[in-house]
Amino acid sequence: MNYIVMDLEWNQAMRSDSAVFNKLPIHLRGEIIEIGAVKLNPDMTPGEEFTIDVRPQFFRRIHYKVKKITGFDKERLAKGVPFPDALDQFRKWCGEDVTFLTWGIDDQGIMEQNIIIHDLDWDWIAGWVNLQTIYSLQTIGEKAQRSLSSAMEHFGIEQTRVAHDALGDAYNTALVCSHLDMEKGLQDYADAAKILAQRTAEKESRAAAEPQPIEHTDPTEFVSKADAFASDLARPECPICKKTMEGGRWLNQGDQRYMNMFVCEEHGKFLTRLKFKKSDAGLWAATRLMYIAGDETESFYRAKAQQARRRGRRHPPKKNTTPAK
Repeated sequence: MNYIVMDLEWNQAMRSDSAVFNKLPIHLRGEIIEIGAVKLNPDMTPGEEFTIDVRPQFFRRIHYKVKKITGFDKERLAKGVPFPDALDQFRKWCGEDVTFLTWGIDDQGIMEQNIIIHDLDWDWIAGWVNLQTIYSLQTIGEKAQRSLSSAMEHFGIEQTRVAHDALGDAYNTALVCSHLDMEKGLQDYADAAKILAQRTAEKESRAAAEPQPIEHTDPTEFVSKADAFASDLARPECPICKKTMEGGRWLNQGDQRYMNMFVCEEHGKFLTRLKFKKSDAGLWAATRLMYIAGDETESFYRAKAQQARRRGRRHPPKKNTTPAK
């Protein structure tokens, strides 16, 4: 079996009601303009690479959003090869017994539509695997879509290839594969949806039993996470006396969440969380949640601390100390 990590870039119609759709037998969601692929070695590390530009036949004008994201322009489009020729070259490079690995399910649908619109053979494609599912199964443990960039950050993979380039994204996806247990992931893939649904239901049940926050701030944007941890957001005041509290080590819980236990000498312990979300502009939006640390909350914190140590993930600065006001 040849396992091939594939990524596509495609052009769109200029308008949803474009007259070009009247000439097509199906509503073409996107016309492929670039194919990028990486063969996985037997140890599931990146191997041989393939890339080709494709000249569109139906959506000939580059959509402004596609141009902005991919950098494609009309000159590059004109130099591409027709899709039937590109697919023929790709098929010969892939070899026999092919399974495609993609980040998400969009590439499969686009490839199938482009094959249909050109009335080409697709029996040579043995199957498709959504790597997001295997990643979710082996990391966050619940059914959720995570971006390729967040998976790379999770594994500490440095971005050395250009994003939104078909070969670059395929290569980066192949690097993520090398950090996953792909043998087990492929074995579990057929039952992955059922497993993830069960885990999600269990998590929701646990969340219902968790304590509710006494503070939930609006998001604050920072250039980096380090800036957030160096800010007042990571040095919370006691919600009662308003004195700055002493904290310990921020624990990385995964999924861009961190947890710490802060202590007010007069009013006790408060469990504090920072949740991060990266914007399209590359900024980090941080939200702080605070809980009264009763016996159950402290037990919850200790359990999460043990989980974080087992995962062996990186931590923010060890200590967060600021003199009380």
